[in-house]
Amino acid sequence: MRIGDVSFWYADIGLPYRRAALAGDTTADVAIIGAGYTGLWTAWYLKQANPALDVLVIEKEFAGFGASGRNGGWLTGGFAWNHQRYLETSSEHAVRSMVEAMNGTVDEVIRVAEAEGIAADIQRTDELMVATKPAQLGRMKAEVAHRRHWGEDGRVYEMNARDLQDRIRIPGALGAMVVTNVARVQPAKLVRGLAKAVERAGVRIVEGTTVMGYEPGVVTTDHGKVEAPVILRCTEGFTAGLPGRKREWLPMNSAQIATEPLPPEIWEKIGWQGHEIVGDFANAYCYCQRTREGRITVGARGVPYRYGSSLDTNGAPDAETIRRLTAILHRHFPAAAGAKIDHAWCGVLGVPRDWCATVGLDPVTGIGWAGGYVGVGVSTSNLAGRTLADLALGRDTELAHLPWVNRKVRAWEPEPIRWLGVHGMYALLNAADRREDRPGAGPSKLAAVGNWLTGRS
Repeated sequence: MRIGDVSFWYADIGLPYRRAALAGDTTADVAIIGAGYTGLWTAWYLKQANPALDVLVIEKEFAGFGASGRNGGWLTGGFAWNHQRYLETSSEHAVRSMVEAMNGTVDEVIRVAEAEGIAADIQRTDELMVATKPAQLGRMKAEVAHRRHWGEDGRVYEMNARDLQDRIRIPGALGAMVVTNVARVQPAKLVRGLAKAVERAGVRIVEGTTVMGYEPGVVTTDHGKVEAPVILRCTEGFTAGLPGRKREWLPMNSAQIATEPLPPEIWEKIGWQGHEIVGDFANAYCYCQRTREGRITVGARGVPYRYGSSLDTNGAPDAETIRRLTAILHRHFPAAAGAKIDHAWCGVLGVPRDWCATVGLDPVTGIGWAGGYVGVGVSTSNLAGRTLADLALGRDTELAHLPWVNRKVRAWEPEPIRWLGVHGMYALLNAADRREDRPGAGPSKLAAVGNWLTGRS
């Protein structure tokens, strides 16, 4: 089994070549910190709006090193957010506008990929969120009702157990929430192709360049200074590594495994011919996809957070996390129980204290930011990039007035409080799942306590 090496997605296509580092002091109209989806989408839309703009993207490792090249490949057009929190400062109409804008990201990402010739194994499909216990079925029905209330009635519906069996055969499945107009992608191919498209548009990308700090008008790196009137921080789960940002967004850890390619007789037993992206309604949920070449990838939180906002080493997960992911694979897809696990990897995603994504820019300082996607960044980053580009250009658009713009929340608690809180939450979520596994069990209140503990609900 290959462990780490950034991700299976890079093992699939090979690690990218390294672009040159910053060659001393320079200037730019816009300096972007971070060459993941958010930074690259922002750069792309900036150049589409103003081709003459001098845009520089600064990356510590290589473009797509973080979550952009390690995620589960779910292009969903959905937020991980709490609608009610946005209602505290915005109208219901504004929140509905945000839902509508987010729903459009799937078509937009595919449009750009096709226009730029980005071959990223993109396949339009459905999302199937499966319920395998009575308590999960209750959460599924509530989520369907919630999303339909907020304007997704045209793309979200319930599927019963019998019809689900025609799509995918998961033991004990009682039904599923179906979300239409989503897509499966190979995330590293998408981010690599996007980086090349950005360069073709005239954007400069420097890699192997560590940002030591930034202030209005200046980004200081280990290879020189960049003077720019607009500086955009697009570091998502790596934000805690910047000076003074340790407690702003918590770097939540998520891990995945990929099986060897499965033979046709195994797929006959599983079904899954539509290549749907698949998850479940367990409190400690999972996320899966069937890849281009017939592998199954399974993802879940594993060890959710490392003390002091520390990061993984080149995507290497621990043995217990690999064991848990393998157990999920065998539980949901027993026909694949004999399959070899070819790769295991992990990465971090950004979590704000209120678990709600944000994008913003201070017009006085010229400093902007976007992130806090809480695990659904493939689509959210596209809307964030478009919004951040509008803000940087001072354009008075509908995107510039969405409820998540310039939303700020308090910082996470200092250690060891945040470590105890996050690990306590996931301990309670796992305990809730064990209780709900009992015959006849209803929803466990432990999950509600765990979510309350860290402000997730």
